[in-house]
Amino acid sequence: MTQPEPTPDRSLRRSVMVVDDERNVRRALGMILDSEGYEVMEAADAETAAKELVSALAPVDLVILDLMLPGKSGLEWLSELKQDPLYRDIPVIVISGHASSEESANAIKMGAVDFFEKPLNRERVLVSVGTALERAGLMRQVAALREELGTRHEMIGGAPIMQRLYRELERVAPTKANVLITGPSGTGKELVSRAIHRLSTRADKPFVKVNCAAIPRELIESELFGHEKGSFTGAERSKRGVFEQAHGATLFLDEIGDMDQSAQAKVLRVLQSGEVSRVGSEHTMIVDVRVLAATNKDLEKEVGVGRFREDLFFRLNVFPVRVPTLDERKDDIPLLADAFMKAFSEENGIKQKRISPEVYAALHRRSWPGNVRELKNVVERAVILSGEEITIADLPEDPHADPFEESGSMPPQIAASAGQRLSLRELREQAERRHIVETLVEFEWNVSKAAVALGVERTNLHKKIRAYGIRRGESPN
Repeated sequence: MTQPEPTPDRSLRRSVMVVDDERNVRRALGMILDSEGYEVMEAADAETAAKELVSALAPVDLVILDLMLPGKSGLEWLSELKQDPLYRDIPVIVISGHASSEESANAIKMGAVDFFEKPLNRERVLVSVGTALERAGLMRQVAALREELGTRHEMIGGAPIMQRLYRELERVAPTKANVLITGPSGTGKELVSRAIHRLSTRADKPFVKVNCAAIPRELIESELFGHEKGSFTGAERSKRGVFEQAHGATLFLDEIGDMDQSAQAKVLRVLQSGEVSRVGSEHTMIVDVRVLAATNKDLEKEVGVGRFREDLFFRLNVFPVRVPTLDERKDDIPLLADAFMKAFSEENGIKQKRISPEVYAALHRRSWPGNVRELKNVVERAVILSGEEITIADLPEDPHADPFEESGSMPPQIAASAGQRLSLRELREQAERRHIVETLVEFEWNVSKAAVALGVERTNLHKKIRAYGIRRGESPN
């Protein structure tokens, strides 16, 4: 069977859709735009334009829309576009030979970026189109910058293991190689994927993300590959999948270890041939997509037990990148803590605070199974609770700490010196300490069970254990 020829890389040309019922107007605009290197799509009415917009392989960069159309008017379709999350950011220029000033004003209010009347002036058209595309590009850059500023602190790190990671990203980013990003939850796998995209030759194209674990099994294929109208119950309109949306760009498949095996087989086909077919369609499209995938699972083990396809694993694992845990880069904790404190303070209008050296030391002593995400949550909570300085008292209790480690200031036993009588407070504390130890021994040092027996919260019992300096295995007498 002869393979279809790959679709030319349209990502190098900006695409403009011209929607006008006058054939001569469409032809004139097409000639003007084509002469300046734009790719032109045409539609004679809003219904046709909507279908073309959905079925277009590459995103449409701009729409030139006549207000006076047969059937659904240009204003009605403009309103629908601006309410659709997939298409509302496409700039629209409206044109008309008969529209009233009120209709023109309404079009601008609805989100059109410019308006001009027929007959068309070549220079006017080109200036308007160029300005609209430039403004849309700047808005995308601003959105990307805001996103980067919101997450950049989590990539901070000077530890040797992070420096090695940075070098790996710099080497693989400019290539077309698929990358498999692994690491426990909270390490920043998505941030790594975005860094690869920003350093790649596709940095000015979209970064398309899909969380494979968050999509119901019955909808995963529709999300990945799209579907045609009526292909299944609830498919009221055609939809482009993320592979189509990422044509010429980067696709990030997060939590790919949770993907259904049926979808795995189809993803493998796309990676092998570049072919995509929507659910319910016999038409095949060729896409150019750079795939980055991430998982917190050991995919080699998943392959071994038959939950993940071996051939897909090898396709994705062209360049493996492992993101280190926070416990592997503890020297970065002061940098990260400062960055989180400053970012959270700025976002919430809080005066920036000083973090005491004791806090840095305490954070360094802790274990971090939740990684950078857990550290961020701890710091933000401390910012809320603290005064001008963040101190040890502002840190939440370490849920991962061994309550029997030495951290209290009280001696293991409370006893009177020779010739001295115990005070009532000391007597109560001594009795309480003995009772706690007896209960812990009874429940084989299981703090949760002992807390239930004593009628106290588990966290309160932890505090008592540390305060009394109780050690695992000691005798109550």
